[in-house]
Amino acid sequence: MTLKGKRAFITGSFQGIGLGIATALAAEGADIVLHGLADAQTISKAEAAVKAAGAGRVESHVSDLRDVHATEALIATILATGPVDILCNNAGIQFTAPIAEMPREKWDDIIAINLTSYFDTMRLLLPQMKERGYGRVINTASVHGLVASIAKSPYISAKHGVIGLTKTAALDYATSGTRESGGVTVNAICPGWVETALIEPQIQARVDLFNGDRAAGIANLLSEKQPSQRMSTPEEIGAVAVFLCSLAAHNITGVSIPVDGGWTAQ
Repeated sequence: MTLKGKRAFITGSFQGIGLGIATALAAEGADIVLHGLADAQTISKAEAAVKAAGAGRVESHVSDLRDVHATEALIATILATGPVDILCNNAGIQFTAPIAEMPREKWDDIIAINLTSYFDTMRLLLPQMKERGYGRVINTASVHGLVASIAKSPYISAKHGVIGLTKTAALDYATSGTRESGGVTVNAICPGWVETALIEPQIQARVDLFNGDRAAGIANLLSEKQPSQRMSTPEEIGAVAVFLCSLAAHNITGVSIPVDGGWTAQ
């Protein structure tokens, strides 16, 4: 499979799952548009990783997805230099607290970035995908788009909303394109535990309990919810995204794919 000639825009992609998706698409030859809020060193490192993976062209943009006007300006800037074939909505933030203790501004921020920004990028980019008969939207939801956990009310609400938004958009564009052109599809990936820098402190705390045995520490951390007791890597999430971008996936739309080691099978 090749994505040469395709251009992918991935939000929240200077590190973590977003960067894993970007490098996986780059390995298939796609041009990559990175995005997020990060310092110059982090951005430079991400660009180097994507180039090394095989991206045809790499560019980076910094913007705050809570600001709809900034998002509209960002999309206009990206489209000014060419179409976007693949949109991966991945940006997200988290804050945990019981409902009664959840700061109101945290609700606003999490809903804005984790849900509303996905709507904004889709409404601005799906029409130009429809015109060409090929487009892929891949939304990073979460296992928490399918099941809930305590003390995460805005995050859970946003991720459940992403799955509903994914289904609706998939139906809106289901007749676009053909088998030969690839059609326009909208899907969600629902990761469980993924090994990223964000959760490394949690991993290390468990590893220390098992005298430095990383595998045992991770298994202990995951034992409550993820039956496989193995984490996914960002690159493995990227591999799922790559398949969804293929022509063979033209009839896979409106689905939410758990990558959760059996979490939601329980």
